[in-house]
Amino acid sequence: MNAFSDLSMKTDDVLRIELEVFKQEHRDLDEAITALVERGTGDQLTIQRLKKQKLHLKDKIAYIEDRLTPDIIA
Repeated sequence: MNAFSDLSMKTDDVLRIELEVFKQEHRDLDEAITALVERGTGDQLTIQRLKKQKLHLKDKIAYIEDRLTPDIIA
C-alpha cells in the first residue's frame, strides 16, 4: 500500500493536521538544503536525497490540498 492510498482513508481533520506537519517538514528540508549548499559541507548525494524527499513531500501536500478542496463546477 502506498502513502497516497493511506491518505485516502483519513478524515479531513486528520488530513489538515498532517498537511501542516508536511508543510513544516518541507520548510525544514528547504532550510537544511540551503544550509548545506551555502556552507559547502554537504556532498551531492546527500543534497540530492534531501531534494528528492522534499519533492515527495510537495507531492503529498498537493494531494492533500486537492482532496480537501471541493470540486466546484461553475
